[in-house]
Amino acid sequence: MTFKDLGLIEPILRAVTEKGYISPTPIQEQSIPILLKKKDLLGCAQTGTGKTAAFTIPILQHLATEKQTSQRRQIKSLIVTPTRELALQIEDNIKEYGKYTSLKSTVIFGGVNQNPQVNRLRQGIDILVATPGRLLDLINQGFISLSQIEYFVLDEADQMLDMGFIHDIKKIIAKLPKERQSLFFSATMAKPIVDLSNQILGHPEKVTIKPEQTTADKVTQSLYMVSNEDKIKLLVELIAARNAKSVLVFSRTKHGANKVVKLLEREEINAAAIHGNKTQAARVKALNSFKDASIKVLVATDIAARGIDVSELELVVNYDLPNIPETYVHRIGRTGRAKASGEAVSFCSAEERSWLRAIQKLIKTDIPLVQDHPYHDTSPEEAPPKQGGGGGRRQGGGGKRPQRSSKPRR
Repeated sequence: MTFKDLGLIEPILRAVTEKGYISPTPIQEQSIPILLKKKDLLGCAQTGTGKTAAFTIPILQHLATEKQTSQRRQIKSLIVTPTRELALQIEDNIKEYGKYTSLKSTVIFGGVNQNPQVNRLRQGIDILVATPGRLLDLINQGFISLSQIEYFVLDEADQMLDMGFIHDIKKIIAKLPKERQSLFFSATMAKPIVDLSNQILGHPEKVTIKPEQTTADKVTQSLYMVSNEDKIKLLVELIAARNAKSVLVFSRTKHGANKVVKLLEREEINAAAIHGNKTQAARVKALNSFKDASIKVLVATDIAARGIDVSELELVVNYDLPNIPETYVHRIGRTGRAKASGEAVSFCSAEERSWLRAIQKLIKTDIPLVQDHPYHDTSPEEAPPKQGGGGGRRQGGGGKRPQRSSKPRR
């Protein structure tokens, strides 16, 4: 199937073609026809599957083909997402896919002065992308009305709950018109997520993209057993050995992310951290510097990494393994997107081996182990750590460079 087979209108098809899209991803192929029929949708999909296009393209098509009923633009579509970075990325995609339509959109989020956002709202928009806190704040101030919403999207619902947004989401739902098309996306479907979806959706169609479908062939995975003390040395050598233009490194904690950046800079490797304690301006600056290759390495915590979408991201490094198996799939989904290939490397200390087993159980495969490196650790397993991230003293970069796994790509 190609995008031409999905029944898209010419302006959107032209924009999609210019992006280099030919064949839709599985979630796009399954979701777009459902959404073009204005049915509610419950989608279970990981980051990196192409779900942003799956829900923004049908919304753009609906709005582009509807007649304006008033002279002033009114917000017809609301997309709510947990983080600033993801909100900005969705807004970028809307502008790209809708550039040959006359539709207007904007994004609002907290942590910055509200005045530029309010000014943009006053000019009139069709689509609003928002984080929950700033959305409710501007509603309470009278700058936003949801009375005309026809299309509502709740994206990354599991992260919404993890970040404590459940009460905000319920307040937003209460302000929406009863008659609307609703879309609900989550990477997991635990009971609280299902309960929330039941409050939002009528009788939805369901689309599920299994995690292993997002981690297969396009991403080469490898595993290094290494002590916390040696992780930084191994990282420095991997960066040199791979000669990658862009490396996204995951730390389990904010403190750990800062520490990794500090240690990399001592080795004269340009790096920046992105996490919840950074100001919005600092996060945007770091992300932009990473996208334009001003810095080579971006060190991120999981929540801060939501919405990071860098074309041709070559290498993802799990400096710390996540203690939630699904998070591993989110992380490596940052590389190998669409038709591109990528590489995901994971470091595992003795304390993290129980988490490794949980990850391999989820993805139903053993991550190929690389033993031919100078820091291979055979220490007995220890209890999982309460804290993680950025462990290790600064050490020299001695020893031979680690070799790629000889096992074939999966």
